[in-house]
Amino acid sequence: MSVSKEQVVEFLENLTLLEAADLVKELEDKFGVSAAAPVAMAAAAAPGAAAEEEKDEFTVVLTAAGDKKINVIKEIRTITALGLKEAKELVEGAPKTVKDGVPKEEAQKIKEALEKAGAKVELK
Repeated sequence: MSVSKEQVVEFLENLTLLEAADLVKELEDKFGVSAAAPVAMAAAAAPGAAAEEEKDEFTVVLTAAGDKKINVIKEIRTITALGLKEAKELVEGAPKTVKDGVPKEEAQKIKEALEKAGAKVELK
């Protein structure tokens, strides 16, 4: 039995999504291959296709207050303009978001200031 490429394409076009998924699974089992690997390889090989865009907004997260909690609370108050109680709750509730959606330079400055005060900080 000889089937043309056009007939195969036409057959595949008429499959439902579930039927196509079943067909892929069956072909993977029969030939001992995975369709995911070639797709990942093709995406990685395409110039710029898999390249992640550089982030321009960051979230500054206080992960731990460290042993100089009072200094960290003071720095949080300066950065966020929170009151003493709110800043203390933020520091004691770590990990907590300090600022969200800040530019890279500002996020870096906030991180450095908090680390200088004794805190542990992550940029996400």
